[in-house]
Amino acid sequence: MYIRQVSVFLENARGALAKLTRLFADNGLDMIALSIAETEHYGIVRCIVSDTDRCMNALRDAGYTARLTEVLAVCVPDRPGGLCHVLELFSENNISVEYLYSMVRSNGDHALLIFHLDDLEKGTGLLLEHGIKIIIQAEIETL
Repeated sequence: MYIRQVSVFLENARGALAKLTRLFADNGLDMIALSIAETEHYGIVRCIVSDTDRCMNALRDAGYTARLTEVLAVCVPDRPGGLCHVLELFSENNISVEYLYSMVRSNGDHALLIFHLDDLEKGTGLLLEHGIKIIIQAEIETL
C-alpha cells in the first residue's frame, strides 16, 4: 500500500541540485514528486521517481548519501477543503503528519499528495475506511 520515496542528502551549494537532476536525467529517471527541505549548509531532497531501484543504484554509484522511506500517496479532491478533510481525519485519530508535499502530476480532479505519518498503518486503514484512494507503487510508475 505504501510507495517508496528516495531521500538524498545534498550539500546546500550552488549547482548541487542541477548536478543531482542531471544524474536523474542521464539515468532516464522521471521525477513524479519532489520536495526540498534546506538549512544553511545542507538539504534533503525527497522525491518519488519512475524507477526507485535504478535511482538508488545511480545515487550510490555517484557517491550520494540516500535512503528509501515508505510514504503514502493519496488522492485528495482538488477543491477547497479537500486537504482539510484528510488532515482532520488524521488529527481526530491521533495520527501526526510528519511532512507532506504534492506530486508534480495530478489525477483528473484530484490532487496527489505524499504523506509521511507517524503511524502509516493506522493512517492507511483510516483513509481506506473513509473511501479515500491511495495510490500504490505500480500506479506511480505509470503516472
